[in-house]
Amino acid sequence: MVATTCPSGGSLDIFIEPRVPSPLLLVFGDTPVAHTMARLGELTGFRSRIVTQADLASTSVPLTDAWAVVATMGHYDEDALEVALAHPDLDVSLIASTRRATAVRAALMARGLDERALSRLRTPAGKVRGVTQEEIALLALAEVVIARQKRAHNHTTHEAPAVVFATDQVCGMTVDPLTSQHKTVDGKVTYWFCSAGCQAEFEKTPERYLRPIEA
Repeated sequence: MVATTCPSGGSLDIFIEPRVPSPLLLVFGDTPVAHTMARLGELTGFRSRIVTQADLASTSVPLTDAWAVVATMGHYDEDALEVALAHPDLDVSLIASTRRATAVRAALMARGLDERALSRLRTPAGKVRGVTQEEIALLALAEVVIARQKRAHNHTTHEAPAVVFATDQVCGMTVDPLTSQHKTVDGKVTYWFCSAGCQAEFEKTPERYLRPIEA
């Protein structure tokens, strides 16, 4: 046990750093491209999840920071996209040729999906066509990473102001002016305190605690 002479009676400020989950990458398909992309996603900070045809009916998606790539390569493309596009906040892309992507869009419109839903579908994923399975997966994943960075940038409306800390003149503790409720204004100078006790102690005899300002 360490004794303290602070008039606050030993109160402490506890700072908690939240740990948010990694972004979710849903890869639809049981294909070499899908499995390669899932592995690459794990290496780049995503929580990868393969969604096969049997999983479509039970697929659930969190509300934020989730991304979907349909890599079914011609097998149940429309079924996978219909499930993915049913989640309005899910970014969705399809790995396909331009001709195949056009046919899939037409099929989805015939199923009743409107232009608003289809406008969220990015096709073809990875505009530059890869040759190998690894290249195709890498290019599609790179597009997801870029889209996620753009979304994060658009959500940042302004820079957070730099945090400037003050020192409690009585006990010497560091005080955050953004959260502290205890202050004394003397002319043009504001003094911040960790507690009401330190503030009261200062206000009784301020000359005792004022430190000379260095030139």
